[in-house]
Amino acid sequence: MAEPTEVNGQITDAVTQTVVLSLGSAPASALMTQQQVWSHAMGLGFENAVSRQQAGQTLAEALLAAAMQPKAGGTS
Repeated sequence: MAEPTEVNGQITDAVTQTVVLSLGSAPASALMTQQQVWSHAMGLGFENAVSRQQAGQTLAEALLAAAMQPKAGGTS
């Protein structure tokens, strides 16, 4: 304790330890949050890639089906 006050010394020590703990764990918490955001962004990127692949496959199947249809007014 720095100097005597009207507050119980155990209370000031507990508050000081809490503040020190918060300051000491802040860099780790920030890094964890950054990694979670990066992981989420990568996941969204992969979801978008899969969605584009599915849309492309659907379009390719529709084009193939249209190409396989006999032409109207043609000879068969």
